[in-house]
Amino acid sequence: MQGSLGEKIGEGVFADVHAWAPGQVVKLFKPGIPQWVVQHEAQMTRAVFAAGGPAPEVLGEVLLDGRFGFVLPRLDGPTLLQATRTGAVTREQAGAILATLCLAVHKTRPPPSALSLREAMDARLRFAGRVLPERVITGVLALIEHVAPDDVLCHSDLHPGNVIMTAQGPRLIDWLGAARAPAAYEIAQCHVLIAELDPEYADDPERAAVNSALQAEYARLSGIAPAALKAAMQPYLPIVRVFLLLGGAKPEMRARQIERVEADLRSAG
Repeated sequence: MQGSLGEKIGEGVFADVHAWAPGQVVKLFKPGIPQWVVQHEAQMTRAVFAAGGPAPEVLGEVLLDGRFGFVLPRLDGPTLLQATRTGAVTREQAGAILATLCLAVHKTRPPPSALSLREAMDARLRFAGRVLPERVITGVLALIEHVAPDDVLCHSDLHPGNVIMTAQGPRLIDWLGAARAPAAYEIAQCHVLIAELDPEYADDPERAAVNSALQAEYARLSGIAPAALKAAMQPYLPIVRVFLLLGGAKPEMRARQIERVEADLRSAG
């Protein structure tokens, strides 16, 4: 696709984002990331955009110096994380924005290619390898088989850093983990990402307020009692933590998260 690699404007665990052409960026995956991973994210992003969900449009795919990537419109605006840190958006407002996006994703029909929760876990294990104790892997796979059936589209990485506040409204990026799963799984994912990890590894320990506001607003919008929502997400906490551990959790958080998973599995058993 016509364009040239420009300045790096963002970086994640699996990919870098560079300027590409006027009004465009390229999400270029790091060396060693297999092509099927890139194609899966591009396919999921395309499908959600086509269904009217809060995803950007995929404009094309590229191969540069052995690295796979795809081209997206350049979304002008701060991330929700940046807007919260500057005070442009309160933590309560940030939680409400995330809840609205969360519900919009859940109301989007899952594409036929969307993986089930078990298929997504199998894919993550295939990509990451057996880097966790066998008892943890066995326990979490058994738990997946006993939780509620997969029923809605989940983004699976919904947090303030993945929301761009554009003039046209918030847009969700990074659809690599999108899968078919119960809505409570997404709420559990948000809880761990926002309330547990960020206060330990970011400079704003009060961001747990974002998670509280998210849950309260999601419960209100979906007509679920807040206590019922909290109870529904509990079985998914060890599943979420294993996904995060397999996704390249920081060394300083690994031991604590493995301990939490094992405690969760004992409780579930």
